[in-house]
Amino acid sequence: MSRHLARALVLMVGVGLIAACTGSSTSSNQPYSGTTIRVVTFTGPQIAEPLQRRAPDFEKLTGAKVQIITVPFSDLYQKLLTDFATKTNSYDATVFDPQWMGDYVPSGYLEDLSDRVQKDSALQWNDIAPFFRDFSATFKGKVYTVPLDGDFQMVYYRKDLFQKDGIQPPATWDDYIAAAKHFQGKDLNGDGKADYGSCLAMKRSAQSYWAWISIASAYLQSQGTKQGAFFNTDTMQPLTNNPGAAAALDVYKQLSKIGPPDQLNNDVGDSRGLFVTGRCALSLDWGDIGPLAVDKAQSTVQDKVGAIILPGSKRVLDRATGQLADCNATLCPYAINGVNHSPYAAFGGWSGAINAAAPSKVKDAAFAFLSYMSQPAQSSVDVTIGKTGFNPYRNSHFSNQGPWLASGMSAGAASDYLGAIQASLQSPNMVLDLRIPQTAYYQQTALDTALAQFLAGEISLNQAMTQITDQWNKKTDEIGRAQQLAAYRSSLSITK
Repeated sequence: MSRHLARALVLMVGVGLIAACTGSSTSSNQPYSGTTIRVVTFTGPQIAEPLQRRAPDFEKLTGAKVQIITVPFSDLYQKLLTDFATKTNSYDATVFDPQWMGDYVPSGYLEDLSDRVQKDSALQWNDIAPFFRDFSATFKGKVYTVPLDGDFQMVYYRKDLFQKDGIQPPATWDDYIAAAKHFQGKDLNGDGKADYGSCLAMKRSAQSYWAWISIASAYLQSQGTKQGAFFNTDTMQPLTNNPGAAAALDVYKQLSKIGPPDQLNNDVGDSRGLFVTGRCALSLDWGDIGPLAVDKAQSTVQDKVGAIILPGSKRVLDRATGQLADCNATLCPYAINGVNHSPYAAFGGWSGAINAAAPSKVKDAAFAFLSYMSQPAQSSVDVTIGKTGFNPYRNSHFSNQGPWLASGMSAGAASDYLGAIQASLQSPNMVLDLRIPQTAYYQQTALDTALAQFLAGEISLNQAMTQITDQWNKKTDEIGRAQQLAAYRSSLSITK
């Protein structure tokens, strides 16, 4: 009980510091009494759950009432954009995809938080890993969001099954396919039923396009983060119609047939549920499976799960020739044992932002709430709970194993899980997710539609590549190729 009381006192001090920094003149006991903050995010239950759970505690500390409004992920981008553009201002803050800052920031819709984060000692801004501070939170040198989550795609595998059968964790996507085929149809959890070599979320509009990009990155980016994996950084031509993209589509199609019979209709919740109940040997996902695997209420694979950086490829796209070529020191300078790994920061991590048009006191209260959610006292617990959808993003989340061990993870599992994320974070060949105007169209509309049609057999591999490329080029020209190229180069921190 004393530990919880001490934590509450720390939070009170943190909130008091925030109130002081924002110039609030009301009572320090409940500086935002009578204030309501309307925060919109996606339906979840991931992401919405910790906001809803912690809102009453924040109200007790500060007096601010927090309303969490949820909408389907597929609607969130447009609902926000429409609300901002029409000055309806139904929302005071949002927890959203930081990729969309390319649309929201230049139009003046989001509050500049640069001064607030520097003055808020309780937030411990420098404890947030540099990637999430510099990418998820920042646009053209100014801070617009408070990171609440860290997102990387990685591969999970049943360590017990791989060790029993003498199979190494997959270093390449070919290895992944071979291992998945090995386990497909075998009883993996002892219930007498045939199980699956691999479980992926391939449902249209289920963010499944990130899985294909996770595969394609290994073939398309080998020269480091600034090379980019989506467009040519000189011409803004899409990297979606070449032998590298074709190889990734072929892998994706093969994996669609190695898994549950209804895999094309599986959402992320479905694939996670199958994996943690022991029905899958492999899966590709964000950091959520790590904490879910130790949840005794639903998992049967406690301490049986390994996590690794995304598999790579020994052959990559040589942009000079337009062909696939074997890795060498020049083409793949960051290769490990001849394999090019391109860990993909899919999405960039759910982050909180504030409506620039909100009343001043509401902005102060909204920032206090976002800070409260991100502070180590709260976030170090929330990232260990699978249902939150929050994954580690602070240096202390990696260095302090206490909360992970308290959650039920063994020391070995925690080291394995956190090590895979750190290997991705520290990779010089990390792939930054797309963050340009109308990113939602490029990925959620054009790419997602073509992939769904390809997996369903409605269009061929070549037709899929042509369709994606044509639609991306059309949108680029509609917005302005020079403008989009400048935005893309800026997102990769290319200054020359």
